[in-house]
This record gives sequence, C-alpha cells and structure tokens, in this order.
Amino acid sequence: MRFGLPIAAAGVAAAVAAALLTSSAGAATAAPTPTVKPATSSASLAELERRVAGAVAGDDTAGETAAKSSYSTSTSSSSGDSTVSPMVIGGTETTITSAPWMAQLWYYDDQGTADEADDLGFFCGGAVVAPTKILTAAHCVKGYDWYNYGAVVTGTAQLPTTDDAGNTDLHGGTVSLPHRQWNHPSYSSTTIDNDIAVVTLANSVKATPIRMTTSGDTASYAAGTSAKVYGWGRTSSTSQDVSETLKTATLPIQSDTTCTGYYGTEFIKGHMVCAGPPASGSDSGTTSACNGDSGGPLVVNNRIVGVVSWGVQDCVAEGAYSVFSKVRSYVGAAYPRVDDTNISGDHKADLWVRNSSTKTGYSKNSNGSSFAARVSWGNWSGVNVVLQTDLDRDGYQDLVYRRSSDGDLFWTHYVPSTNSWSTRKIADNWASRTRIVTPGDVTGDYLPDLLSVDSAGYLWIYPGKGNGYFATRVKVGYGWNQYNSLRAHGDFTGDGKTDLIARAKSTGYVYLYKGTGKSGTGAFSSRIKVRTWSSTTYNAFDAVGDISGDGRADFLARTPGGTLYLYKGTGKATSEIFATRISVGTDFKQYDIFG
Repeated sequence: MRFGLPIAAAGVAAAVAAALLTSSAGAATAAPTPTVKPATSSASLAELERRVAGAVAGDDTAGETAAKSSYSTSTSSSSGDSTVSPMVIGGTETTITSAPWMAQLWYYDDQGTADEADDLGFFCGGAVVAPTKILTAAHCVKGYDWYNYGAVVTGTAQLPTTDDAGNTDLHGGTVSLPHRQWNHPSYSSTTIDNDIAVVTLANSVKATPIRMTTSGDTASYAAGTSAKVYGWGRTSSTSQDVSETLKTATLPIQSDTTCTGYYGTEFIKGHMVCAGPPASGSDSGTTSACNGDSGGPLVVNNRIVGVVSWGVQDCVAEGAYSVFSKVRSYVGAAYPRVDDTNISGDHKADLWVRNSSTKTGYSKNSNGSSFAARVSWGNWSGVNVVLQTDLDRDGYQDLVYRRSSDGDLFWTHYVPSTNSWSTRKIADNWASRTRIVTPGDVTGDYLPDLLSVDSAGYLWIYPGKGNGYFATRVKVGYGWNQYNSLRAHGDFTGDGKTDLIARAKSTGYVYLYKGTGKSGTGAFSSRIKVRTWSSTTYNAFDAVGDISGDGRADFLARTPGGTLYLYKGTGKATSEIFATRISVGTDFKQYDIFG
C-alpha cells in the first residue's frame, strides 16, 4: 500500500546600437504611471510566525483523504533526550550553503475553538526554483488555502523552535507569505499521480534558486545514476521524530522495471521515478526518504529530477523504494507556473491594451475564456510599444515600453516595499528596432530575457540577469525582417521552453520557432508552419502567456473589423498547435497597442 510522504508538522500589477545600458537613467519626460496596484501582503511578520508556531505544534498529515491510508505520526521533533540522529534514514546532515534553495512549508488552520484537536497543522518540504516560486508536491497543496493559513521559511537548515512564551526562532531563516498556489490539475489523491505543485510567494526571497530538469533529459533517469534527496523528515522507522537539521542522502535511480516489479500498477511509468537501494526491513541498511520529506527535491547534477511523493509505511519495508514525481514529465506543466506573472495574480495571463484615440491604457483580467471589463491605467501617450513581462522575477507584472520621440526603451516595475512604481531606461535609441519581444526565459536559466530585431533583420537575445539588467547581447540569426509579427510569451509546445510565433509578410504563413533553452544561433529549432493568416484575416496579434490557466501558452489574433479571438494552446508543435478559436470581444479595433 502506498503512502504520501508529508509529516505531521513537527516541533502585481503590476545596444541600443551595441548593448543595453547598465546604468540607471531617468526618462527625459515623465514616464507613464500605472494607476492599478497589485495586491500586497496582508499578513504581518507576527502573523506568519504565529502560523509557523501553530504548524510546529500540529499533528496532521498533508493530503489525507478517505481514499488512501495516511501515516499515524506524532508531532515531536528530534530534541531534548532523543537519541535519534538528525538525518534522512541512512543519510547525513548538511548545511543550507550546500542546498540554499531548500524551503520549509508550514500550514496552520486554527479553527478558533478551545479544542485544539480540530486545528489543522502540517509541514512539507520544497525547493526555490525562482525568487518567488517554490516547487513542491501536489498533496501538500491541493485542498489547502496557503494564502490564509500558510507560511514558507527559506534560508536556514534548521527547523523553527518556539519557547515557553510562544516566541518563534527561525534560526536565521526568512518567513514569507504564500501569495497563490497551483497544483497539477490531474493530481489524484487516490493514486498520488501527477503529484507536483508550485507555490508563489508574495515577495522575492534571497535564496539561490535551483532549476528543474528539462523535458528532454533522459540521462538523469538512467538506472544507477546517483541522485540526492534533501529534507527534514523522519529519521527512523521506529520513531515519529523528524530532524531539526536539514539532511541529505544519496540514492541510486532505479529503472521503471525495477519499480514496477515491487509496486506493480501503483507505480505509474512516465509519471513517477523511484530511487534508493531496496530497503532492508529496518533502519540498518536502508537509505530512504520518509515522512516529512514530502515535496522536497531529488537532485541530479544540480537540477531537480524528482519531487518526494510517496512510499511504504515507516519507509523501510523490505525491498521498497522511495517514489518521486518525475519532473521531466511535468516541467511543461510546471514551468508556466514559474513564469505566470499576470496583473491580477490568479495564474491566468491578462491583457494590456491602449486606445488609439485617447491614448488611455487598460488592463483586462482573464476569466479563462474571456476577459473582464477593462480597468484604466491612465494616459499612455508618447509610446509606440508596450510589453508585459517580469524582468526582476518578483511575481509582479512589469511593463517595458518604447518612447516614440527618440526610441528609448524603459522598464517600469512595481516596488512592494514602497507601494510605488519605479521606471528606468534600459536601452537608448531603439527607434529602428522592427520588433521587440519579452518572451520570458529563452536561454534556459529561468531569468527573463529580451529579444529584438534590428533594421538589418538580425535577431538578438539580451540575456536577463533577473534584476532588470542584461548581459551582452547574443546574435541568433539573420532574415527576421521577413516577418511582420513576432510574438512570444511562454511555452506553446509543453516542453518547458519558451517559443516564438512569427508571421511572414509576403505569404501570411505563421511559423512556430520551438525554443531549445539555449542561447545564440541554437536558441530556436527550425521553423514549423502552423497556420496561414493574411493581413486581411488578422491585423494584430498578442501573446501574453497562459490565458486559460491550463499550463499552456495561448495566442490572441484580431480581425480588421475588431473581433479578438483567443486561440488556446494545445501543446502540439504542429498545425494543431491551437484549439478552435473563441471570440473574446468585437470592440478591439479601437486599440493600437497590445501588450
């Protein structure tokens, strides 16, 4: 019988001829100032620490349902006179310096009664994969309200402790508010299948992120490959104690045949990977993840290849292996959540437009298959390009815009600490650039990049540094002025890599350029024709990311008459790349800029 591996908690909105400018420079004229402000954290530090303290005292298990058996665990952490060594079963202590991306997810829902038995408190592990993003297990997220009851601690190898007065010691860690959450839509609490989730924090953390592996990675899953698991979970099959200190263990990857041989149909090939030597039946001779390690990473070559998911009760049954969600299979679904910044903060990409006559900018929040009523952002005259992005990866949407008078390019971004917007010039005299695109991460480092096509038709990548600055530009190739539209935001093919959509001027052919996650001439695969859309069919396009919220990038196209159609992504790199179009409005002729 399988068991999930959590533990009862123990113990918005938001060069140049040769290279981008890297010095701060204000606009010569007043920059447009958005009037819409993103939601800010409503939880104080004291409230977040209260949640942590409550979770530490909790005795519940994440993901418990009547459909599957749950662990019966105590809530005491390894402390005092305990003789249990602080390690994953068979593992060793490690430091936060060795695993700076490790995160602790604490959940506490106080029902407000005198009886503490009805309170809900538990703990899971996770990994920082971007400054505001935590990769974890779906059984730690599904069905729980992390915004109102959760807290995430990063930057420490120690679990929190509380004293008799109720004070919480984070041991140098930082506690953050979970701003929103996503779990795989096909997660099953019965089979613990598709067990992967992303929690978005309200503010960036300083912890160094670790990347997920790629969809094409096969080498990391070869039988015998050495992997490392990290966590604060149970340290013995005979004790419910968990470790106060972060621990790690080295586990060999097992083949699907081996995993199926032990677990039968409970092990789902392609969705799961198992690792570790076969358990011995006792602590001695066993190296395994255990309760409390749920959501933590399995790492090969500094990439996450698995997320701790489930195992056997008490973790040491003879012949058993630890089971992980196979990240290679889920990066296509999870990566859009890492790059899901939108105006309203609800995992669905929103639309920014400008009225051609009044020059008023508007945002329209996505409802999944339609857009809500527009919200004014004030006067946006004097610009001819506006693009939605998140250059500093802080979870709030930024805008990049080009000034009409001189072609200077600016970045305006929300600063949560001051509840204000900051604007900085990022490029000088880009008037001759025929296309500017903010597609997200092109180069595979999880940092948002900038693309532009110059007057000679060369496509350039400006690799983002994650702070609104860029490294030296890199040439992709020549001939890009054959296209009268170049749009991109996110992953159209479901492989976790950012793609481009281009339309040829002369033929109306629409091409997909699949991203490779690399830079330079190899940044995109050979183009694939996916549509024929002449200028009489559509005269404006937009790509703002995942509008429907299903984990795939979507596309927008406007007719000359003003009808805007939503083409939901299918994840297919063929002529079937988009589902049947859906009209999302007939009054879009009034807009001359789409973000």
